[in-house]
This record gives sequence, C-alpha cells and structure tokens, in this order.
Amino acid sequence: MVKKVKKYPHAFFERNTWNHRTKKLLPDYTIKYGKKGGFETAEEAEKAYQEHIKEFDRKMNMTFLEVDKEVTLKNFLLYWYVSIFSERVQSTTRYLVSYVLYGMLLPNIDEKIKLKFVSTDYLNELLDKVAKYCKSAGFKSRETLYIAMKDAQFLRLIDNNPVKATKTYPRPKRKITVLNKSQTRCFLTAAKERNWFLEIILGLYCGLRKGEILGLKFDDFDFEERTVTVQRQLVADIETKEGTYEIIKYQSILRDPKSESGKRRLKVPEIILVEVERRKDRIQLLKERMGEDFQDQNFISCQKNGNPRGLCSLNTEIRRLCERNGLPHITVHGLRHMYATILAERGVPLTKISALLGHHSVHTTFEFYLEVIEGGNQITDFLNKEFLAEEAAYGSK
Repeated sequence: MVKKVKKYPHAFFERNTWNHRTKKLLPDYTIKYGKKGGFETAEEAEKAYQEHIKEFDRKMNMTFLEVDKEVTLKNFLLYWYVSIFSERVQSTTRYLVSYVLYGMLLPNIDEKIKLKFVSTDYLNELLDKVAKYCKSAGFKSRETLYIAMKDAQFLRLIDNNPVKATKTYPRPKRKITVLNKSQTRCFLTAAKERNWFLEIILGLYCGLRKGEILGLKFDDFDFEERTVTVQRQLVADIETKEGTYEIIKYQSILRDPKSESGKRRLKVPEIILVEVERRKDRIQLLKERMGEDFQDQNFISCQKNGNPRGLCSLNTEIRRLCERNGLPHITVHGLRHMYATILAERGVPLTKISALLGHHSVHTTFEFYLEVIEGGNQITDFLNKEFLAEEAAYGSK
C-alpha cells in the first residue's frame, strides 16, 4: 500500500522507503515518467523532488529556446532572469535587476518582436524611453540587456550581441554626503536620545554596512576581547508567484557576506559595548511584555515582535534626525564613508582600511572612500578625544 503525507504532496512511501516521482525529457521531446527512492523521510523526498523538478523545468525551457527559434525578446528575458541570471548572482543584485527588468524594460518592449530580429536601432529606441525614468535608468538598463544578450549569444540563439553598438549612458557618480566636525557633534548628540543610537555608532565607529548592522546578533559580540564578528547580513530579495515570473513580494532575508573578505572580526570602542548591554536589557523587557508573541531570534536590532527591522528603517531614521536638526541628509553609507576617512586621516594603510571595511578589492576602497572631507575638517580628534571620552564617562554612570 502506498502511503502519502498531505504536508509533502510529492512524496510517497513504498517498499519500505520514501520516494518521489521523476520526469525525463527524451531526445524525441517526449517525457518519460519514473520514480526515485531511498529517502528516509517524506521531507527529504519532497525536498529532492523540488530540486529535481526545478532542474527538469530548466532543461525544458532550454529545449523550448533551442527548438522555438521564434522566441520573442520579452519571453527570452523572462526566462533568462529566472533560469540563468538568478542562479548565479547574489540576492541584492537580483533585487536590483528585477526592478530594472520588470519596472523599466519589459513594459516598453514590443510583445511581438523576435529575439533573432532585435537590432541595435531597436534597442537604442528602447533605451531612450527607459533612460527618462531616472538618472541611472539608461546605464543599468543597457548593462542588463548586454548581459542577457551575451547569454543569448552563448546559447547560440543569436549570432552577435546587438547591445555592443548601442549608445552608451554615463554611470551616475555616487555623491556621498558626510558631516563636518560641528555637524557630527550635533548629529550624535541628537542620535543619543533615540532608539537607533547603537545602530548609528556601529556605522560610524566600525564602518559596518546597513545589512551587516541589521544582521548582527548579541552572540556576535565578545565583551572580554571587545570585538564584534561580522558573519551575516540582511539583504533584499524577491518572491515570485509559483510557476510564473510575476513578483509578488519584496522581502528581506539573511545571508552570508558575498565574499570571504566580508567576514571579519573588529575591535569596538567601549561606548558600543555599553549600548549593546542597554539594548539587551531593553529587549528582555520587551520579551516579558510580549510573551509568546515575541519571536526571539537574538537580533540586536529588532521590531516589537522580535523580527529584524526593515532594510529601509535605519536610513529613514537617519534622514529624520538630519531634517529635525537642520543637517545635510546622510545615509548609513555616509557614516561608513566617514569612518574610512577617519582611518585615512590617521595614516592607516589602504590595505588595512580595505580589510576593516570588508572590501573584496583594495581598488573599491580607493575609488569610493579615500576622498577628503569637504572643507578639510579633521573630525578624527573630535570623535576619539572629545565625543568618545565624553560618552565613556556617560556610559560608566
């Protein structure tokens, strides 16, 4: 008798083992059905089935592209994003490209134009339309199309990449705002009264990225060694409707840093350890008040229910702080930039700064962070001698 479990619909128990059904595409394009066993639990069989069917669908789509030489540009881009591009990139990149593809390119692509007939002239017209969305739209859309058409060429669906000869668009230069000495004092004094003070000084005194701050847990701090270990980050991701390419939800997920250099152990000043202890006490009170409704995941930065805060929430708080105190609008990235500049002013070698920031390449550090703060204000002494000294005394009370 075949036994099934409702929770795992594709798993069944037969001949003393758990199994799942299989599909195999034959050379004549017919499908051969079978089964695979040897699984100890229904959950294992179900998981294996999902992996199997994902690979089968990928092969079916590839066969469709090879057989159907009349595939449209739009259908190819949809297939490319889900089955090729998304399989080889990090979730943050997927998030960005999904916006470019679904929000800019696809709504402007002719439904009937075939992939093999896509010309440079057609793509120039398409990019001209898309470039009007925002400053970076032209550059990012051309970049996305170039990668997709390069893959189409590799798959021998087209002979040449028509994007190569299209009009180029300048890559918008990121303008990073930082604060001078007096502005920094005002900002930190105001931040000290808010519930986000710990997150803000982690950005300024440790140079952590937004996702790294929001992904920190209490166990990442070593009070004896006075260190914090960066080993995960909160990133943006998308969820698509099952069986379709339709995006139904943008969400946040935890993942490892995208490179080994992103995993690092940093020394932290006393004020951060003091604030971590205060945050722990505050969350403990919240646990007691919320009871079973609190999802304890050990995050240092969490909502009332214990779940991590949203990815936009820290920058939103910083923007409000700046607006209320008449300061230039900065972001978490700006705090990270200020941290790097402090190190540079103190003569820390570029390679060391790169390691502290978790950069994969020293070139990244050179390009984005080693700029002189506007007006030549030296904020190093202020942060290390005045504010930190003041805060250490404040924290010891």
